[in-house]
Amino acid sequence: MRQIAAVLLVVGVGVTGVMAQPYPSKPIRIIVPFAPGGANDLVTRLVAQKLSPGIGQTVVVENRGGAGGTIGLDLCAKSPPDGYTLVMAPTSAVAFAPSLNTKLSYDPVRDFAPVTAVSSGPNVLVVHPSVPATTVKEFIALARAKTGKLSYASSGATSMSGMSAEMFKSMAGIDMVGVPYKGTGPAITELIGGQVELMIADLAISLPHVTARRLRAIAVTGPKRSAHAPLVPTVSESGVPGYTLVNWRGVLAPAATPRDIVVKLNMEIIKTLRAQDIRDSLAREGFEPIGDTPEQFAALIKSEVARYGKLIRAAGISGQP
Repeated sequence: MRQIAAVLLVVGVGVTGVMAQPYPSKPIRIIVPFAPGGANDLVTRLVAQKLSPGIGQTVVVENRGGAGGTIGLDLCAKSPPDGYTLVMAPTSAVAFAPSLNTKLSYDPVRDFAPVTAVSSGPNVLVVHPSVPATTVKEFIALARAKTGKLSYASSGATSMSGMSAEMFKSMAGIDMVGVPYKGTGPAITELIGGQVELMIADLAISLPHVTARRLRAIAVTGPKRSAHAPLVPTVSESGVPGYTLVNWRGVLAPAATPRDIVVKLNMEIIKTLRAQDIRDSLAREGFEPIGDTPEQFAALIKSEVARYGKLIRAAGISGQP
């Protein structure tokens, strides 16, 4: 009996030692729910690079694109709630998806533990230089003259770019054909090549192509003009009153992730976002760093799900059955 007790004591000490391992004790994975080359990918890699030395473990970025970002969020939601799998969640897969996909495999409020919102920024309506329109009003007139003949690129029908275009179509009273791609990068490439006429894309990804005159910027989607493109008007002021969409992204962990882990991740990510080099890098790309509390991010998610749900219903936009 003494021998059995001794063995149990040793096993118990071993288990306790494993359980007591400080977090993190192995690499952390952040899922980017899109193909490489888009804004989510860019922001995630900036944060991961700085977060890794701060948190004391390698932070691996994994691209798992598809279905407007919902595949990557589903993967995170179903991962162990231990703080080692996170997702850089975009507006589309969090706020749009519940109103568009009746078979959505996750609930953005119930199935995640919000860590922090990371950054935000407007999108920009860009066209191929061959398109004979330099303003929103001119493009609307062109689209009405060529009903159903102009096409727009997106990184998926339910992605931010896809929904931005669908809302633009609805509010402007025009008809265009949507052409979905696996990510922003491939979609922009096709737009530059002239395979499609328009895309409402991330400002950061689009600006270099606008500067190089490979694309023409017509309007930004935010409530005000961007400091990074001050001469480009908003869609709302250019002929579609009330059209405002801001693309935000933030880090989510699976639901039931321990509170102390969420708090630690929140503190370390905010510390990363406060670093001047990261702020400068984000600013150069047209992003505004956020860095809020888990409670504030949770409140944002709830309000955005409600807001976009109302907009989607009002516009009569349908998604997947």
